[in-house]
Amino acid sequence: MFAEETLKTFEQIVARYPVKRSALIPILHEVQARHGYLTQGAMAAVAEYLGLHPVEVAETASFYDLLHLRPVGRHLILFCHNLSCTLLGAERVLAHLERRLGIRVGETTPDGLFTLRRMECLASCGTAPVMQVNGEYHENLTEAMVDEIVDRLRRQD
Repeated sequence: MFAEETLKTFEQIVARYPVKRSALIPILHEVQARHGYLTQGAMAAVAEYLGLHPVEVAETASFYDLLHLRPVGRHLILFCHNLSCTLLGAERVLAHLERRLGIRVGETTPDGLFTLRRMECLASCGTAPVMQVNGEYHENLTEAMVDEIVDRLRRQD
């Protein structure tokens, strides 16, 4: 199922670990980076490659928030809802973002540009409320800042 180039990358990943199974999460990240998300077929192929049962791979993939089992938008927005963020207005800002995007947490915009998810903690309590977009932190959020970020991302696409 995987291209020769991908298999070579898998070999490089596996070589870093004393036990082949330990390469599971990095390999899943590699598959996701190449295909956008983890299909059942891709997970089955990873299981075969690593000598694991497909259920073991599916269990691991479904446990981690940053592994996606269905397509996500071009811009993945992770919104912190930890206590610090909540106390400093995260719910208000998040509600504004949902209205602005026209989606709820857990959904993707119809144009495929944005997926919105909650995260338990983005480890930036001192700059709450905070969200991460495609790995980039946006801190001390206000509704106006969210509007600017969304507008900028839409202009880029």
